[in-house]
Amino acid sequence: MQQSVQFEDSSRSLTESLQTLVDGIRGQSITLRELMDAVGEQGLLLLCAVACLPFLIPVSIPGVSTVFGAAIILISIAVCLNRLPWLPKRILDRKLDTEKLVPALKRGIGIVGKLDRFVKPRLTQVTGSAIANRVNALAITVGGVLLMFPLGLIPFSNTLPAVAILMLAVGMIQRDGLVALGGYAFLVGTKIYFAALAYAAFSAGQGLMSVVS
Repeated sequence: MQQSVQFEDSSRSLTESLQTLVDGIRGQSITLRELMDAVGEQGLLLLCAVACLPFLIPVSIPGVSTVFGAAIILISIAVCLNRLPWLPKRILDRKLDTEKLVPALKRGIGIVGKLDRFVKPRLTQVTGSAIANRVNALAITVGGVLLMFPLGLIPFSNTLPAVAILMLAVGMIQRDGLVALGGYAFLVGTKIYFAALAYAAFSAGQGLMSVVS
């Protein structure tokens, strides 16, 4: 039987929590399993926030989008069901190069630090109930799916869903409904952006076919 877990808010700032976690990374590589061991059961939303950090800056790290995107999806589903997550061994034990990952995480923390100054408990009806947080977790799942789209070379295709997930996770952790609503806004913006990309690709294909014919 899977153990249930309560996802509580934190009195520490997100920047402090993230910095403590990143400072504990040692060695030439790290796995998602090791990160999960470091955050513990109460840190699942924190892990979602960590998984977003590399996508806040224009740096491509091989394998990170797949591993972190899948982790965000499965963790957010677990949060929705109020259960500890199940993750496949292939995702848990895939080694990530810390030489590239840690600097990206630290730069991401710098960006989060700017957000931290504005975070405070408010609009608690958005994050203050189990039902609201299940809806928020489903929104994070959608963001994780968008993050995994194979569009890494297209500007903002990873950044927009990452910001949406980060704001939703921060809102849930710190009980800030306004920040969580900002996450929904970025999620809608991501869908619009992806739809525009799809339309542009379709139009380009149609134009190419008309030229060929």
